[in-house]
Amino acid sequence: MARAEQPNIVLVITHDTGTHLGCYGAGVATPQLNRLAAEGVRFDRAHCTAPQCSPSRASLMTSLYPHTNGMMGLAHRGWELRPDVRCLPHYLADGGYATYLFGFQHEAYKNPARLGYQHIDTAAIQASAVAEKVRDCILSQPDAPFFIMAGFDETHRPFDRPGYDGDPPESVTVPPWLPDIPAVRTEIGQLNGMVKAVDRAVGEIRAAIARHPQADNTLFIYTTDHGIAMPRAKGMLYEPGMRTALLMQWPAGFAGGRHRDDLLVNVDILPTLLDAAGLPTPTGLHGRTFLPLLRGEPYRPHDHIFAELTWHDRYNPMRGVRTTRYASMRSFIAAPLVYMPSDILAGLSGQALAPGYYGAIRPPEELYDLARDPLEQTNLAGDPAHADEFARLHGLVDDWMRATDDPLLYGPIAGMAGDEPGWGYPFPPVA
Repeated sequence: MARAEQPNIVLVITHDTGTHLGCYGAGVATPQLNRLAAEGVRFDRAHCTAPQCSPSRASLMTSLYPHTNGMMGLAHRGWELRPDVRCLPHYLADGGYATYLFGFQHEAYKNPARLGYQHIDTAAIQASAVAEKVRDCILSQPDAPFFIMAGFDETHRPFDRPGYDGDPPESVTVPPWLPDIPAVRTEIGQLNGMVKAVDRAVGEIRAAIARHPQADNTLFIYTTDHGIAMPRAKGMLYEPGMRTALLMQWPAGFAGGRHRDDLLVNVDILPTLLDAAGLPTPTGLHGRTFLPLLRGEPYRPHDHIFAELTWHDRYNPMRGVRTTRYASMRSFIAAPLVYMPSDILAGLSGQALAPGYYGAIRPPEELYDLARDPLEQTNLAGDPAHADEFARLHGLVDDWMRATDDPLLYGPIAGMAGDEPGWGYPFPPVA
């Protein structure tokens, strides 16, 4: 393939950001990301495979759901990709790309080289420092096409770190799925400071791309791994946990200035980037390219996408499916009504909401009509009027688990080193 046909690729991924950006309607100033959304393509129904860091990122890197690639929990707790699983940098390097990782990654704990990058610099993980290194790399690149993965530690907790320009609690916009209480307002204001730091760093990287001779032939992607680290988002299969920002721009490759509401999941990113690079897509992947959609060519949208959770800091197995109209999810043990990862539970919002969320048990089956109930408040799983839809979605999940040989089919999945053993009483397994 001629060099002119292969784009440079720069992918920025942030930590726990969801769609908490001004360009998605959040009440936080993100002028650089707003500009990217206006000049490129903004996807309004992009989702992750799992509402937690390592499993979601591993899905992006492999185009496989977590229970298939092996990353069913957090990398620093011992979970690993299966040895036979290849990652995006492997495929791009095979296709002639120079591959770089800068900053934060959460797919390999002690050996990021396992992910296939040729050049790795993870010494700094804050947005400002990572952006500086990415800028220098972009401006020093030879003619060979390059792929840069830039990972920012922001917007992970703790939110109250020094050096971030947060917003006063009285000025923030509280997301509609959270209660408007002082604890939530305080933490959203702190979170906004981190989001603004991300925005500045993205602007610096895009400015470097603009100075590169191949600026028009550079595909830039901004995304995140899952929803924000607030109750009912990160760690749960509800929309705030599963929906992610996805912004893309490639002046030489597709027209910008568009918003799309097609259903996407982050296993689709790897096939799309390989397609953009003119490289073959391996068989057996769970995602598929949406480059035709970007180029205005015939494209068959997803009817549904799947979601899962197995381990975080507790055993909390869930499987689910989302369509454009409905969300269905199933819990395989009796767990709290809303599970919160330990850092959320220890925070101001977590402590304020824990009595209600941990004082009740989650329904084993849930079904929500997203058109009439976008905040997923009214469970229709036992509603006779929705019995057919419930059965259809339930069957989709069953078929998917069997087709992918989900280990959950064979019983409880043991944790890795550092994982807590499970909920225990008063949350016994569901019969």
